[in-house]
Amino acid sequence: MASKEELIQQIDEKLSKMDQDTNVHLEGLLWSKPITYWDYINTETLLSLQKQRTTLPDEMIFIMYHQVNELLFKMALWEADQINNATDPDAAFLTEKISRMTRYFDVLSSSFSIMGQGMSKEQYLKFRTTLTPASGFQSAQYRFIEFASTDWKNLADVRYRNHLDDNSDAETAFNQLYWQAAGTDHQTGKRTTLIKLFEDKYKEEMIRRMNALRTTNIWARYNQMPETERTSKQLVAAMRDYDEMVNIKWVMAHFHAAEAYLDSGDTQVEGTGGSKWKEYMHPSRQKRIFFPGLWSEEEKANWGKNER
Repeated sequence: MASKEELIQQIDEKLSKMDQDTNVHLEGLLWSKPITYWDYINTETLLSLQKQRTTLPDEMIFIMYHQVNELLFKMALWEADQINNATDPDAAFLTEKISRMTRYFDVLSSSFSIMGQGMSKEQYLKFRTTLTPASGFQSAQYRFIEFASTDWKNLADVRYRNHLDDNSDAETAFNQLYWQAAGTDHQTGKRTTLIKLFEDKYKEEMIRRMNALRTTNIWARYNQMPETERTSKQLVAAMRDYDEMVNIKWVMAHFHAAEAYLDSGDTQVEGTGGSKWKEYMHPSRQKRIFFPGLWSEEEKANWGKNER
């Protein structure tokens, strides 16, 4: 560590560049309070954010678990944003950031045992009725991660992917995204309240991000790099791991957690937003792949099919 004199000199140089008086800042230190863990993390504020709608104890677990999910989504977005905003990122940079994102989704995947095994089914089936029409489907951060990861075409409903090309506009692509099917009433064909509320709040921001990330999403960044960078074994492995983690492993962890509460054999309870969750969620049906060029035709054809 530098000496006291050296540190003061460095501080003085830094503050001088900001047109600040070093003596004023040093005097301010005389009156400042020491930082504490609870102030730095804002523990009391964080722990005050859980508001139950019912008297059922396990609802609190449900709320806290989803708040943890949103924090992990924010961590993943933090890494993705660095890739999206980087100037000429190299293979090592992408590998590091993508590997971090994979670890965050690994935590998300493994943590679903909290949901799958950590709540009374009887309580869950009661308090979930008070959540209608809300749904985890309405996590905007997760949609932002998708836009930050790949091209619009790779997020389109598999039935409509060939309808999109480089000339398609964001509005057209948005209406053909894979999750739009979950926002449609399968009996009437009408759009559900679930998706109407979601789009009222977030559509403008989602369209903005789709346009902003069109040439800077992770898949685009990869394809813009020189071949010497694209052939990095470490980078290709990291991207495949991330793709599989997000689009198969995490999806299936969610699927099995839902199955534990909503599937009773002969009958299947709808998702809180009214979706046919089994048809919507399974990766073999969605066939959502962030980095299609890194998978063989056989791998893409069998995407998620072996997951039960």
